[in-house]
Amino acid sequence: MNVSGLRVLEDERRNAVAAWVVLGFLTIALLAELLTGELLWAGFIASVLALALVPATVLRDRRAMLPWELLALAALPVIGRTIVAGRTFGDLTLTGRVTTYLAVAAVALIIAVELDLFTTVRMNDQFAVLFVVVTTTAAAGIWAVSQWLSDIYLGTSFLLGRGPEHVVEEALMWDFVAATIAGVLSGVLFEFYFRRRSGADQRLPESRRGSGGGAE
Repeated sequence: MNVSGLRVLEDERRNAVAAWVVLGFLTIALLAELLTGELLWAGFIASVLALALVPATVLRDRRAMLPWELLALAALPVIGRTIVAGRTFGDLTLTGRVTTYLAVAAVALIIAVELDLFTTVRMNDQFAVLFVVVTTTAAAGIWAVSQWLSDIYLGTSFLLGRGPEHVVEEALMWDFVAATIAGVLSGVLFEFYFRRRSGADQRLPESRRGSGGGAE
């Protein structure tokens, strides 16, 4: 094997190891959320884990992993929530709501990268960005419904605890606006980094390389 081939093989191995390390962290975070009764966030982490494991499970190859930096990006909301939520800054109590926008954007990014790398779906530049934005907004909607159900059946106060009905509705609309902005930023990141600069396709096992759509 030539030097170039060895470098590609090493990149593939390093990416797989780093990706599994991130998934190990997420698994620990999932158990911690379950033990503390935070079922909604436990559900989010479980969803990220399930999406991240799709390539390795379907292809039956533990090296077929998403770019490790994408998984690390998806783990950031979990870390951010732990650091931020409940902390006070002067008279202001931080809620960690910003981490929600990062969370839904991360899920949209994972879906987009998986379609791009592991399927024959082809997206041009404009549609790639639009797809991530729409997916982020859709994920935000699912998250809002999950919060509402949690408030009703688990006694939490994610939505219904924000005040009168009109206050809740206004806050929810601003949440969607923020999620859309996060989606636009994620779409740009997807197009100009994960599709063009990250070399994600070259980190896959050789038999899986080139099967994705890529930029068109």
